[in-house]
Amino acid sequence: MFEKREEIDVPKKITNDIFPDDHKYLTFLKKVFRHEFRKNWFRRISTDILENWEFRKNAETWIMSAYLNNECASEIQPVYYYYMDHFFDNNKQIERIWGEVIWVNDPILDAICIYLTYIVLNQIWLKDSFKISINSVWIEKEKMKYSEELQSFYENKKHFLSDKSLWLLESNPMLLLQSEDEDEKIIATQAPSIIKFLKKDSKAHHQKFLEYLNILEIPYEEDHTLVSNNDYSTNSIWKFTWVNWEKIWGGYRYNKLATKLGNAKDIPATWFYNDVCVIINMLKEKNIKLKNKDEIDLFFVQLWDEAKSVVLPLSLEARKAWINTVVALWTPSMKEQILKANRSNSKYVVLVWLMEARNGIFQVKDTISWTQEEVKKEDLIEYIIWKIGSDKLDFYVPTNDLITE
Repeated sequence: MFEKREEIDVPKKITNDIFPDDHKYLTFLKKVFRHEFRKNWFRRISTDILENWEFRKNAETWIMSAYLNNECASEIQPVYYYYMDHFFDNNKQIERIWGEVIWVNDPILDAICIYLTYIVLNQIWLKDSFKISINSVWIEKEKMKYSEELQSFYENKKHFLSDKSLWLLESNPMLLLQSEDEDEKIIATQAPSIIKFLKKDSKAHHQKFLEYLNILEIPYEEDHTLVSNNDYSTNSIWKFTWVNWEKIWGGYRYNKLATKLGNAKDIPATWFYNDVCVIINMLKEKNIKLKNKDEIDLFFVQLWDEAKSVVLPLSLEARKAWINTVVALWTPSMKEQILKANRSNSKYVVLVWLMEARNGIFQVKDTISWTQEEVKKEDLIEYIIWKIGSDKLDFYVPTNDLITE
């Protein structure tokens, strides 16, 4: 007898497939952010993917853990890190780009974190497509005082609250300000502002934070409903909101995280993140496109082994001459090859049958002017370069970045 096995629940798909059209945007955004990171002394870091899964809702935990476990305090402080990789939020994989600054409790670093995202979004033609909201979430003692004030404020409004909100009112009243319920949103806007209860140090931090934002000429609005659901966040918090969508990205200071992870004392730190897929959707909505660096200049259509033996080395020679070239060597049907050539939007299509392979004279179709010419094999590459223009060739060579000392 076989033992009865328990039924296994197949988990829902948690990955987010990114296809070639979106990957062009993803690569572009990584380049733009990386450029700004480098100019501001940020260096790239990657963390353990298994640890990332465990702390999938608290990405800053990964960086602080790496900082503590690898004795990074011996480096020049503060340290500036940036991270570009998959992120798991509510069991869904998304792409994020974020930066962290560890060791210094200076509000100028909070302002710089906002500036990096602000300047990138402006550079990629998304100015006026988002708004920036800021707030302060204080330190622990001040949070307790404010929570008491909120409980008092909501006391005569309990009949408007859901069961979940009633529970939050007792356990963590500040999170009531994040409610998505329309009635509770209205109530939250009337709640007392946390800014009015700031003590000396927190007030000074917030005022300096505002001063630096003004110096950087960053537009913002103060929003007292903006709070963090993490008990280790302190002082500054902010969010960027797409004006046509409710999706949000932002950051906050988290000076208390190090002790939460077992460190003997607090380590000041601040961080910000960007949901890349949201930015891609913003670009698409505004019909902002990218130059197609994958345009095909030359497409070889060939038939029979003798033609293949001629086309293969010639295609390699064309690539060495910086011509973006494709050969359908694996497609036996001439009809299919021509169909692929048409779909590739190649500028020039070279037809090589058995006779062309033997006599060395090829048929070259110009898909732009819809003309066709005969070109000798030995003249083909120079002919294509002349037609394309030498300034339009693909001269990018990644290995040129290699040096020796």
